[in-house]
Amino acid sequence: MSESKRNLTNIDDPSEFRDRISSINDEGKRNFIYPRQPKGRFYNARTWLSYLLLAIMFSGPFLTLNGRPFLLFNILERKFIIFGMAFWPQDSFIFVLATLAFVVGILLFTVVFGRLFCGWVCPQTIFLEMVFRKIEYLIDGNANKQRKLKAQAWDAEKIFKRVLKHVIFWGLSFIIGNTFLAYIIGKEELFKIITEPVSQHMSGFGIMVFFTSLFYYTYAFFREQVCTMVCPYGRFQSVLLDDKSIVVAYDFIRGEKRGNPKKAPNVELGDCIDCNQCVEVCPTGIDIRNGTQLECVNCTACIDACDSVMEKTKKPLGLIRYDSFDGISKGEKLSFTFRNIAYSAILLVLIVFFFVLLLTRSDVQTTVLRSYGTLYQDLGDNHYSNLYTVKVLNKTFDEIPVHLKLIEPEGSLNMVGDKLSVGSQDKTQGVFFIDLEGGVLTGTETKLKIAVYTGDRLLETVKTSFMGPRN
Repeated sequence: MSESKRNLTNIDDPSEFRDRISSINDEGKRNFIYPRQPKGRFYNARTWLSYLLLAIMFSGPFLTLNGRPFLLFNILERKFIIFGMAFWPQDSFIFVLATLAFVVGILLFTVVFGRLFCGWVCPQTIFLEMVFRKIEYLIDGNANKQRKLKAQAWDAEKIFKRVLKHVIFWGLSFIIGNTFLAYIIGKEELFKIITEPVSQHMSGFGIMVFFTSLFYYTYAFFREQVCTMVCPYGRFQSVLLDDKSIVVAYDFIRGEKRGNPKKAPNVELGDCIDCNQCVEVCPTGIDIRNGTQLECVNCTACIDACDSVMEKTKKPLGLIRYDSFDGISKGEKLSFTFRNIAYSAILLVLIVFFFVLLLTRSDVQTTVLRSYGTLYQDLGDNHYSNLYTVKVLNKTFDEIPVHLKLIEPEGSLNMVGDKLSVGSQDKTQGVFFIDLEGGVLTGTETKLKIAVYTGDRLLETVKTSFMGPRN
């Protein structure tokens, strides 16, 4: 082990370093973590941010824009509405690009700022730390009282507190589950499931119970293990982080050697008095003084706890702070590396391309295919015709009348039956003939270009081919 790592971990024997996650005990069983409630500027900032994000999340599926859902992710019908704009499977390339931009953004953020996403905006962290744990502190008390309550016999007090807490947890899980369900099926369908007899919506009721049970188990029992055992993001850190990444870090240069000056008056000690407060507030049960670890979600609870101790001991704040390993060991400030610049450039290109596609997206999706199994018809006088099928998908919330016009080559396009009109978020199809003069044909296959109009406005241009006789 290098000298810098020895200083970082404060361990002389590498074999003494922990080889298991904090939520598992020596027997391999669950070690339930009871973190002390944080207090401080970062915790207050996270609390207000979480209130904002929770307000957005719970209102999202119930807000409307011009009578349309503001957000809807209807996987069952493969219809998505984002910020009032409807998206269909035909727009999957836009979603792929958005996903790529999101992944690259997360990678870039992690390379530069570590798991800032996890600590500040991840739904798992927000619900667990800012909703369920706060309720637990109100009912069961602080961490010490929670431990005592667990070891306490099942008397009237324990039964009352356990029943009250889990009833509230189940109710919150029901609200969260129904909110997520509303994002999938829409608020109207959700209200039907809630208000109409269960027998009429067995599948919807089953999904509602599943979501409620899932969230209840996650936040009442599984908790931080979602971050340490299930979520793969923490494991990506070993690949993405480097010595210049900004993370929640302990200043081992300033803090070592740890110890209480009152107990060792003749020993030269660092600023860390080994009070263990940073460990007691950690929601995943780690000791940040051991360095960056898989379980650390950058929640800043240890920063607030350490700063409060530094204030009491009249020492400078920031013994635990946002910094990089090089920033602590070498005093370097944040600088952009080639990898950071490359990720930023890729992300910028993806974002620009995404918005270009979004702004240039057509209101309709038109598919023109020559009728399967048919040949060309010889109309005489060196004229030929092909039969085509047209399918039009309306991506908007308004009814759109459409008509087709042959642009290239010169010829005529004749619809069969009524004119095409596509209802709101609907699709229709029709049949038409294209007649061409033999002089414009380029062999057995001639390229065609067809324009799709609504009134005088061009919606899009579609390409297909025309089958003709051999020259």
